[in-house]
Amino acid sequence: MKHPLTPKENIRIAPYTSMRVGGEVRYLYRPETEAQLAEVIRFCKGEGLPYLVIGNASNLLFPDEGFDGAVIATTGIKEIRLEEGRIVASCGASLSALSVFAMEQGLKGLAFAFGIPGTVGGGVYMNAGAYGGEISDCLESVRCLNGAGEEIVLTKEELGLSYRHSRLQEEELLLLSAAFRCEEGDPKEIKGEMDKNMNARKEKQPLEYPSCGSAFKRPAGYYAGALIQEAGLKGYSMGGAQVSEKHAGFVINKGNATADDVKALLAYVQKTVYDQSGVLLEPEIKIL
Repeated sequence: MKHPLTPKENIRIAPYTSMRVGGEVRYLYRPETEAQLAEVIRFCKGEGLPYLVIGNASNLLFPDEGFDGAVIATTGIKEIRLEEGRIVASCGASLSALSVFAMEQGLKGLAFAFGIPGTVGGGVYMNAGAYGGEISDCLESVRCLNGAGEEIVLTKEELGLSYRHSRLQEEELLLLSAAFRCEEGDPKEIKGEMDKNMNARKEKQPLEYPSCGSAFKRPAGYYAGALIQEAGLKGYSMGGAQVSEKHAGFVINKGNATADDVKALLAYVQKTVYDQSGVLLEPEIKIL
């Protein structure tokens, strides 16, 4: 089989993920243009090769058994530009880079994204948010590839964005780029907001350990971290996975965790919190 790009073969995916877990994948592609991305997807479909498109894998849990297919990482497709007053960002651009670019242009509304470890593609996919802001606040439209390999444009309204959800999760739609419409602001004030958010992250979150960020979605009327702490699970471990002692809403890899450790701990936290409070926590981490 002649590959359109030279992939890495039979490679452990763990080092390419935020949680640092996961077994071997058959191929790892790293396209650097939209054309290469589309070409690799066409190739995989033509060969009947299962494939998975990822950004930073900052919210994904790969299985220990690995994946007998192609993983396509988009982080090389990272252009951000100003176009007719809108910010247009490619799928693999980091949310932090997007936030910095907006600040440098004197455009406000994306300061919340500074420090979120994901990409624009992943951010839109799950309508990422933090510190009172979310992607849907400034998003105007997206360009996607549909299942037939055609390029389509969807407006924010057509994306059906809600808390940690978008239409991209339900259909065969691959985000290529996103356009953001922001209001003008003072770069110094925007930078101040970014610094404040980052300081809060460092103070409250276990950034020194691999994790997928918030392990569970926020249940209506509650905070996941508070419910987990009230259930006495702060610091609770299974294998190398631990409920962070710094922030109970985070599950961290203490150094030798497996995906099975993480899954077992998430399930145990769910059951314990439900037994104690009657609230069923829903994982925010996507488990493959």
